[in-house]
Amino acid sequence: MAILIDETKRVIVQGITGREGMARTRLMQGYGTQVVGGVTPGKGGQMVEGVPVFDTVAEAWDTLGPIDISVLFIPAPLVSNAAIEALDAGVKLLVIVPDRVPIYDVLEIAAFAEEKDAAFIGPNTLGLLSPGKGVLGMMGGQASSARDWFFPGPVGITSRSGGITTSIAYYLAQAGLGASTVVHVGGDAVIGMPHARVLKHFEADPQTEVVVMFGEIGTSQEEEAADLIERGEFTKPLVAYIGGKAAKEGTRFSHAGAIIEGGRGTHEGKVKRLREVGATIVDAFDDIPRVTGEVLEKHRKTHSQRVSSSTIEKKATSELHWTTAITDIQPGSIRLRGHDITELMDDLTFSQTIYLLLTGEMPSQQVGQVLDAILVSSIDHGATPPSTLAARTAASTGAPINAALSAGLLSINQHHGGAIEACMRVILEAQHLAETESLTAEDAANQLVAAYKAEKKRLPGFGHRVHATDPRAVRLFAIADEAGIAGEGVGMVRALETALNASSSKHLPINVDGAIAALLVDLGIPAELGNTFFMMARVPGLVSHIYEEKTHQRPMRKIHPTDHSYDGP
Repeated sequence: MAILIDETKRVIVQGITGREGMARTRLMQGYGTQVVGGVTPGKGGQMVEGVPVFDTVAEAWDTLGPIDISVLFIPAPLVSNAAIEALDAGVKLLVIVPDRVPIYDVLEIAAFAEEKDAAFIGPNTLGLLSPGKGVLGMMGGQASSARDWFFPGPVGITSRSGGITTSIAYYLAQAGLGASTVVHVGGDAVIGMPHARVLKHFEADPQTEVVVMFGEIGTSQEEEAADLIERGEFTKPLVAYIGGKAAKEGTRFSHAGAIIEGGRGTHEGKVKRLREVGATIVDAFDDIPRVTGEVLEKHRKTHSQRVSSSTIEKKATSELHWTTAITDIQPGSIRLRGHDITELMDDLTFSQTIYLLLTGEMPSQQVGQVLDAILVSSIDHGATPPSTLAARTAASTGAPINAALSAGLLSINQHHGGAIEACMRVILEAQHLAETESLTAEDAANQLVAAYKAEKKRLPGFGHRVHATDPRAVRLFAIADEAGIAGEGVGMVRALETALNASSSKHLPINVDGAIAALLVDLGIPAELGNTFFMMARVPGLVSHIYEEKTHQRPMRKIHPTDHSYDGP
């Protein structure tokens, strides 16, 4: 499970026709959030990202049916009217993204929300995300990075800082700890859902076993969380880090709500109160993943219980049934991701169908065009690569085609064919750095390249042993530009190329692996699937080499890796 957002919630976007509204609607839809419509007064009747736009929330509700959540991307002075309009129509949860919303307006929204038995997150929030289920607001930046940075797990996260929210989730994920839901409560002094209210949701969520809380000086949120624990209303382990230790009274620490006034809201006071009720306080931010893992392990050992034999028998029986969301086969019917395969045979290319299977989303013609180009660019790289040599060597022994093909595919690994995934991770790391540190793509690229150089690590996706300029990379970017697919991934890989060559005497252009990596990031493909595109592309090339070896060469010959010549057309 998760809290507040999952794939079943019906969502609208107020301010959907604005730049941020459109961009974040793409993010939410791309991640799987069920965005059913949008509202912008005076823009009713339009379509944005495939969903209808209405003039009012009431009109949207009447046309679309009940709406669970509204995400607001509108100017701060207009937030109060828009929020009250949504609450009045029956929406039970608002995510108020804008900052600088007047405090009186927030208090007015809070009073009306209580009257309507509703709730809101923010203002001044990135939103929230339940890994694999849905995202509200702008967390993750784009669907591909949101998929790559977060995965489902037992850790709930509640934070007063947007950048720190994603950083905690990212570093926990790097340590193998997934999240149930990641919540940025908002950075203002008055917000709709402070830590204590979020903890109540996590208490009721069976997936959440431990919660990580990022607190700050100012307000009484952390003390209220401690009171909740003391009353026995939150019983799960809490790992807390409190920012602003060095801040002095009257000095604002990053956010509007992070300020000590009248001796209240101090770092020392918050830490002391949380320790009193048994929370685990982390003094160094970098220790959060390690300490969380230790607390989780201890919690599981402490709360492990014997399961009765009847429960074991029942569990064993239930586990005989499992589900898949890929293919449904019934008499006379085959459906891929819910689509009739005979219709797909008419409507989609092979590469478009690959995209549908991997992502569950119907691709556009432009997506298919770019994927076709990617697959063609990697279909064969000659007789020299290890996968080709392995396949031909196996074929030379008399092994059947499937065995020789397996030998070739098994040779694709970290040092051969692995650069696509590695480069995708570099691009995503640079994007994460840019978002969390509020850097430009160029500055983030410079920092990352400098870090790689300091550690004497090679940057994957750049340079080629044969081509001074890789013609495939040039053409891939041109096709992506023509198709309108090239986006932030391409922008970041170009920034990395500039940074890399500015710091090196040797020119290292983007190669085909780097170009493919950037385009897969822009297509929203998870990094762990990056190398599979190389494998899928290479299969026909390997089959051709295997067949040629079997039909044109003598068995068990000595195959030299480079001493060969081309004799084709």
